[in-house]
Amino acid sequence: MPVKYYQPTTPGRRHAGVLSDPLTKKSPEKSLTRGKNSRAGRNAQGKITVRHRGGGAKRLWREVDFKRQKFGLQAKVAAIEYDPNRTANLALLVYSDGTKSYILAPAGLKVGDKVISSQQAVEIKLGNRLPLKYIPAGIQVHDVELTPGRGGSLVRSAGSWATVMSSEAGLVRLKLPSGEIRRVTDAAMATVGQVGNIDHSNVRLGKAGRRRHMGFRPSVRGKAMNPVDHPHGGGEGHNPIGLKHPKTPWGKPALGVPTRRRQKASNRLILSRRPKRNQD
Repeated sequence: MPVKYYQPTTPGRRHAGVLSDPLTKKSPEKSLTRGKNSRAGRNAQGKITVRHRGGGAKRLWREVDFKRQKFGLQAKVAAIEYDPNRTANLALLVYSDGTKSYILAPAGLKVGDKVISSQQAVEIKLGNRLPLKYIPAGIQVHDVELTPGRGGSLVRSAGSWATVMSSEAGLVRLKLPSGEIRRVTDAAMATVGQVGNIDHSNVRLGKAGRRRHMGFRPSVRGKAMNPVDHPHGGGEGHNPIGLKHPKTPWGKPALGVPTRRRQKASNRLILSRRPKRNQD
């Protein structure tokens, strides 16, 4: 799905791009949607836990089926739809018994294709869902379960995939998009293929207004503040942060600092952590 660029008829159009339209249905399936209140970065107590959120266009929530527990029933892809709540597109499935549901649309899935979810070995085909123990090494998968029956929780963003590396003693070794290598129980379900909407990360918004429509509010750099407002603040003119490590406005180390608990039970399943990236 290539990115489309317009003629620079306005300053906001000059650097902006949009995804060329691969969608086959504009309005969502009414039976699979519900209202969604804007939380604006606040938790159940009303306290802001994520800064710089608020406003934006009103959205409907699409009920995505991450479990796909209609085992053995073949489903036909009726439409590929946009979802404003995630980076991936959705595929509308119509099962042979008439039931409809949404799934994450894999790259290359087309209207009219047929997919199936099964707890037994089935054809390794784009969009089919089956336990990891039946998926050969080298196959790309997404929407992977961590706990069997709980639904997919790994590898769900646009363009991402995990690679099945090997299987032994009831555990399957996966290489995740971050580069982390971890083991997952072989009874966990996964969908064959790569998540679609691959060019999502290549879109340039072009102007601040598009960012505001997405529910993001402006953010000010810490080094542009006064010392009373941020640990990075102060100094005459342009200055470095002047500290060993970057910090949050409240003095907690930030950017590249490990946040995972040292004694988490699943640490034994992680064979190799993701490689560190330079913080430029």
